[in-house]
Amino acid sequence: MAVQESLPLEPPARTTLRVHRADHLLVADMVEPGSKVLDVGCGEGDLMQLLESRGVDCRGIELSREGVNRCVSRGLAVVQGDADTDLDNYTDDAFDYVILSQTLQATRQPRVVLENLLRIGRRAIVSFPNFGYINMRLQLLINGQMPRTDNLPATWYDTPNIHFCTIKDFVLLCDEIDVKMERAVALDRYGRPLRLNAPWWFWNMFGEQGVFLLSRAEKKHHAAPGDYLAP
Repeated sequence: MAVQESLPLEPPARTTLRVHRADHLLVADMVEPGSKVLDVGCGEGDLMQLLESRGVDCRGIELSREGVNRCVSRGLAVVQGDADTDLDNYTDDAFDYVILSQTLQATRQPRVVLENLLRIGRRAIVSFPNFGYINMRLQLLINGQMPRTDNLPATWYDTPNIHFCTIKDFVLLCDEIDVKMERAVALDRYGRPLRLNAPWWFWNMFGEQGVFLLSRAEKKHHAAPGDYLAP
């Protein structure tokens, strides 16, 4: 069973909070300075810029031409590419970390993408919106419509997201493909980490998003869904 690390309760500096998203700050804290990083689905490069300010050698891959152009205009090393098809072009252990931030649900083959992340990188960091979040459950139950939140604002017919999952789903997938969870954090709607001693179902219901630091497991361990989410 992986040992979780506690997060500092004090928020980062006030000026930093105005610039960077809470999940980006958490991801950046998981990356060692001086590491070589690939950010898959890097968007306009906000996370990459944060990482580079902390001494990380960062490269990016982004599907949208607009995102690539924005990254290049900011001086970031980004190429246009698709996580579902272009990760095969990268060699094994090419990076210390491969990051997939808020992109897993938009991939056509999430399992294959996750396996590629851990082939290319010695570690992977994955964050995604939790479709088991209580506000989403209530919207579906009460309104009878596909839910929308700040993290998932698009309507069902406009959204690029095609594979929604819950924190519980992701934990089960990681166990199925033999992935070690070095750190697991659930964030509430305000970007604050939920307490670490909460049972897994609490994370699955009240975490608006999950952030996971992963590595390749040495041997197979069949875990219960809550093993990684609470001591």
